[in-house]
Amino acid sequence: MDRLRAWLEREFSGICEEFFSFLRFKTVSADPAYLEEHSRCCEWLNALFRKMHFRTEIIETSGLPLFYAECLEAGEGAPTVLIYGHYDVQPVDPLDLWKSGPFEPEVRGQEVYARGALDDKGQILFAAMAARALLAVDGKLPVNLKFCIEGEEECGSKGLSEGLSSLKEKLQAEYLLIVDCGLPDANTPAIDLGGRGIVTMDLTLKGSNEDLHSGMFGGVAYNPNRALAELIASCWDADGRVAVPHFYDDVVELSEEELRPFAESYGKGHAKEAGIEALSGERGRSLVEANWFRPTLEVNGMAGGYAGAGFKTVIPAMAAAKISCRLVPNQDPKKIAQHVVDFLKSKVKRGIHLEVKLHQMARAYRGRADSLLARAVGSAYEELFQRPCLKILSGGSIPIAASLADATGAEVVGMGYGLAGDNMHAPNEHFGLDRFKKGILTVARALQRMGEGL
Repeated sequence: MDRLRAWLEREFSGICEEFFSFLRFKTVSADPAYLEEHSRCCEWLNALFRKMHFRTEIIETSGLPLFYAECLEAGEGAPTVLIYGHYDVQPVDPLDLWKSGPFEPEVRGQEVYARGALDDKGQILFAAMAARALLAVDGKLPVNLKFCIEGEEECGSKGLSEGLSSLKEKLQAEYLLIVDCGLPDANTPAIDLGGRGIVTMDLTLKGSNEDLHSGMFGGVAYNPNRALAELIASCWDADGRVAVPHFYDDVVELSEEELRPFAESYGKGHAKEAGIEALSGERGRSLVEANWFRPTLEVNGMAGGYAGAGFKTVIPAMAAAKISCRLVPNQDPKKIAQHVVDFLKSKVKRGIHLEVKLHQMARAYRGRADSLLARAVGSAYEELFQRPCLKILSGGSIPIAASLADATGAEVVGMGYGLAGDNMHAPNEHFGLDRFKKGILTVARALQRMGEGL
């Protein structure tokens, strides 16, 4: 560890400049206007890995390009590790809430502010820098190492998902390390052993051919905004359970003994840090259960009518909403999507026309705490923090994780240095340079320990 630290101190200024260059690419996968940015970013990654003498490839997909790199010089007797991350980012709206340009990284204290600083450019870059550190300090990599860095994680991993059958052999590995996760707090190390699945959809409710005068038609035309509010409100019962029939059919109830190792891993401190005062979830469930072991239905956006300055007295022709469901193991995304659609159609006000467009669908995934990768990452965390490493799950989703683990046959583990207060997916996203350093050291030390066989 000392040699790695010494190298990192010498090289860190230059690494930061590379980090900032990476952040300047406007790789918003949800917006076709940024298509060229994805190609330019992949070329940048290509140059970065070629300097480390990795074999590299920019792979065209049915969606946005995928970057792949490998160094297999450790040989047949060494473990093969596939590191997964993504270079695409979330949209930056609302832009006026950013204190600095979302694609012009700004350092304030120890924090780098930019879209993608944490999710996931900062984290996939610290994994790449870990490989550079090992090559510089040891002259070789202790494991066979592959990188799969995609450009559509934030909008469903379409290209990688559809291309997995043809990429299966290339991506084969014994272990899959997902560097897109976080910690319970800045002082507590934790390995992530799974994430929830996801279903996303758009709803459109139409009530008339055009916006109507709310005086002339008030009391006559059923307002689509009202219909939407009533429809959304019907999705939960008084105890906070999702009211969609069959939503919980395949959810496995965990015993107190199975929940006990996770009991202190997610508490009200997380909510307090994010400024949350009103808590959700099912009555009688702990926050750990609510965020890690139970499925959810959430409204991610609602729109309809006029919401600009001043006032416009209309009954809107249409109203719209975006809905997502987070899923747990054994739940089939396609089945859940159909249950939700059937429920919404059964509840919508008669005469209001409902259209539903489905988007992402991905299963939940789980890893094993006793795998070589899990033990190596946990050991590296403990060496760095001098504290026991927790085993946690994620309430979020890595859409491709379950399919990627199935295709490669790999044992999967997640790690990362994100914190609840980093504004991930929100304006003023940021990531600490101190945590960026720790990410480099943790991945490097974990790979060393894997090479040693622990």
